[in-house]
Amino acid sequence: MIGYVLRRLAYGAATILGVLAFLFVLFFLYATPEDMARRALGDKAPPQAIEQWIVNHEYDHPRFWNPDDPGKTLIADHFRRMLTFDFGRSDADDVPVMRRVREGVGPSLSLTVPLFVGGLLVSISLALFVATFRETYIDRAGVAVCVLAMSLSILLYIIGGQFLIARVLKWFPVSGFDPSPAVIVRFLALPVLVGLVANFGEHVRFYRTVFVEETSRDYVRTARAKGCGDGRVMWNHVLRNAMIPIITRVVLAIPFLFTGSILLESFFGIPGLGAMTVEAIHANDFATLRVMVFLGSVFFILGQIATDICYTLADPRVRLE
Repeated sequence: MIGYVLRRLAYGAATILGVLAFLFVLFFLYATPEDMARRALGDKAPPQAIEQWIVNHEYDHPRFWNPDDPGKTLIADHFRRMLTFDFGRSDADDVPVMRRVREGVGPSLSLTVPLFVGGLLVSISLALFVATFRETYIDRAGVAVCVLAMSLSILLYIIGGQFLIARVLKWFPVSGFDPSPAVIVRFLALPVLVGLVANFGEHVRFYRTVFVEETSRDYVRTARAKGCGDGRVMWNHVLRNAMIPIITRVVLAIPFLFTGSILLESFFGIPGLGAMTVEAIHANDFATLRVMVFLGSVFFILGQIATDICYTLADPRVRLE
C-alpha cells in the first residue's frame, strides 16, 4: 500500500503543477498585470499609478525569461509562492492573503463541520428508515419528498429561512457572526438548519439507493432466513457493507469543509473563506482567487488519496496495488 500511496502522491503533485500552469496562463497571459492594475485602480488611473501598482505587487518581472536574473520571472515567482504557501498580498487592499486565509478558516469550519456531521447523521438515518420500508407508501413518500427538496434552489431555502425563522418568528438573527462561545451557536443555528434542509433530499436519495441495492444481496437473504429482524439487518449488515460508496461521498467532501460555503456565508454574513472568495470576485482580487483555486485543488487531491486509503479500512477485500 505504501508504494500505491507514493504513486498517488506523485500523480497528485503532477496534477498540482498542471493546475498552477493553468492559473499562470489564466491570470498572467490572458489577464496581464496591466489589466489587473486597471481593475484594481480603475480605468481612469494615470499610467504612473498603474506602473507603481505593478511594481508594488512584483508583477514587473518578465514572464518567462530574465537574462539578468533567471529566477526573477513571473512564472518562477508564481510557482515559488504557491508551492511554499507564501501567497503574497491581496491585489485589492495589500493585506497578506495568508493572513486572510487563517482568519477565514475558523468561521468556515464553525459552519461546515456541524453542517457536515449533522447532515451525515440525519441523511443516513432517514435513508436507512426509508429503505427498511422499501416498496411501501413510506418509501414512495420519502422518495417524493426528496425529489421535491432537490427541485428547489438553495436560494429559496435561504430567503425562506431568513424571512420565516429570523424575521417572523425572531428565533435567530438574520445574519452576522460572533465567535464568542456564548453566542456563536445563535448565529450559526439558522445557516446550519437551512443547509441541512437544502441538502437532505439529495443525500437521503443517494444513500437510500445504496441501501436498497444492498438489500438484494445474498447475505441479506441469509440473515433474514436465520431470523434477523429488519432493523438488525439494516443497521448491522446493510450499513456496514454499504460503506464503500458512503466513504467515497463523505471523504471527498471533507477537504471542501476548509473552503467554506459560498452561498451560506455570503447570505448570512459569516466571514469565512467562501465569503472571502465572493469578495475577491467582486473586487477583482486575482491574487486571492489564485490562492483559493490552488487550495481547493490541493484539498481535492488529498481527499482522493484519503478515500482510497479508507477503502482498505472499510472493506478488507480491497487491496491497493
